Amino acid sequence: MTLLKKLSLLFFLLFFLRIFSFSAFAQGDFTNAFDVTYTIDENGVAHAVFSGTLTNTTDNKYASSYTLHTGFSDMQNITAGDSGGQIKITDSSQDGQISIPFNSHIVGRGKTLPFAIAFDTGEIARDNGTIWELNIPGIANQEDFTKFTVHLRVPQSFGPLSYVKPSVAGNSLDFDKSTLGASGISIAFGKNQSYAFSLQYHVKNPNFFPAKTEIALPPTTNYQEVAIDDISPKPQNVLLDTDGNWLAQYALYPSQKLTISVKGRVMLSLEPKKEALSPQDRNLFLQEQPYWQVGDSNIRKLALDLKTPQAIFQYVVTHLSYDFSRVAGKQVRVGAQGVLQKPDSAVCLEFTDLFITLARAAGIPAREIDGYGFTQNQKERPLSRVQDILHAWPEYYDDAKQTWVMVDPTWENTTRGVDYFSVLDFDHIAFVIKGVSSTYPIPPGGYKFDGNFETKDVTVTFGDPVGEEQQKAGIAFITATSVYSGFPLEGELFVKNAGSQLIPSEDVTILSKDLTPSSRKLQTDPIPPYGHIQQTIGFDKIPLLTNSSKTITIHLAGNTITKIIAVHPIFFQKEYIIGGILLVILCIILFVVAARSRHLPIPR
Repeated sequence: MTLLKKLSLLFFLLFFLRIFSFSAFAQGDFTNAFDVTYTIDENGVAHAVFSGTLTNTTDNKYASSYTLHTGFSDMQNITAGDSGGQIKITDSSQDGQISIPFNSHIVGRGKTLPFAIAFDTGEIARDNGTIWELNIPGIANQEDFTKFTVHLRVPQSFGPLSYVKPSVAGNSLDFDKSTLGASGISIAFGKNQSYAFSLQYHVKNPNFFPAKTEIALPPTTNYQEVAIDDISPKPQNVLLDTDGNWLAQYALYPSQKLTISVKGRVMLSLEPKKEALSPQDRNLFLQEQPYWQVGDSNIRKLALDLKTPQAIFQYVVTHLSYDFSRVAGKQVRVGAQGVLQKPDSAVCLEFTDLFITLARAAGIPAREIDGYGFTQNQKERPLSRVQDILHAWPEYYDDAKQTWVMVDPTWENTTRGVDYFSVLDFDHIAFVIKGVSSTYPIPPGGYKFDGNFETKDVTVTFGDPVGEEQQKAGIAFITATSVYSGFPLEGELFVKNAGSQLIPSEDVTILSKDLTPSSRKLQTDPIPPYGHIQQTIGFDKIPLLTNSSKTITIHLAGNTITKIIAVHPIFFQKEYIIGGILLVILCIILFVVAARSRHLPIPR
């Protein structure tokens, strides 16, 4: 969906005829046909030309004027004309409408009156960050027109076409009235969208003893690349969980309060990258959870009838009604069962819960995404928590595409049919993924101190793109610098992410000419920014009489470290030599004493 502030899909085109004649008439006395062209310049200003034709279906009536309701509040340079020449417009743009008096009065069945209305508007196209987004209004009453076509012309500087909603053959920019529908056309140009975010987390240890806590950072996913530019204070570690969340760990003193500031960037893509799903994880994402009552008999029956993700999506969109009154107040999450019993009072959480539950009951892995919805029209694209602009939507695993696919049944419902199943947009930023659990982790914006729930802790603006920066992995092999022969050699490989982006799973090559095994390869887990991992590396028992240095070389992500370890027989150590000499002396003394004792007289 686009970010146009004033233009929305509630905009519509309504046309009214004021017909004067000597006898009674009906609006069906004329038919209407329009051919519309929007030509957008490089600054985003659209020059609109409405070429219309009225066809008379009576013998003795004519149309004296026409009123065009555009829905645009910003219209400049308005002109009009018909077969009689230029038309003087007196009431130019009242409430988004243009009224024209015709110069020509055409009487007679089958007679036509061609006319044209033109104007400029800045409400069609909007430059949003690195994306140009356009909205073409729809038609409220298609049956009023025998023909209604729209042609869109854009400059090459807008970049590649990202999507057209609804999709058309060959991504054409020419649309008929059935394609326009009541919702209109949503179009985007560009490759990626980039945002900058600033987040605040408020955490507290209420206990009388030290405790650990964790916060969820916006993660890199198959749709988005995230760079964490700064965290203050720094976490002890940042871990990756099964769902792919980045969890920053902190240690808190008794009764300590802590506010954590996080700054970063995110770059969104339209098409998801492939992401393999193991059989074990697949089973996790089919399980029942609180609010996802997969085992409910009614839900299972409904899921078996619907079967496919698209059928489930359309059922959720059409069966539920969004309840705007619940957004302002405190929301009580009712889950899939609850919203089926009361489908006319749903918010994004219930749209999401019902989709996930039906999908899992149908054997389709599904998860919840909580995050940021970039919207400037909350009547069409509402959010669940206004103060922090939070939103929820589901995703399901597509076996054919081998990836997770995000969809948004809430916004398709509230926009009256804009497609949020086939393709999403550049406005959904994932903060957390909930698959293993339906209630954890908590997204940014949900970490508040008691009595301070109205604070705004999430700020998102357009920002610099996330580039492919060089990975900064700090590696070390932690072990003793001197070891004894006759024992295995063991150490800890320590890998730290010193950069701002996720270090993916990497191959580690470990080489040593004199140790066994002499060569091996390991694979690390992905490491989020500010995170680190440790992995034990062991070698076989070193021969007993070995007395030399051994070299271990480790290659990881373009980094190489070399560790030299001195190996000595245990009895070559100074302490053991001295101990051995003392032991020999002690044995000699004991032997002499024993020998002499055999010659001593034994008193009777």
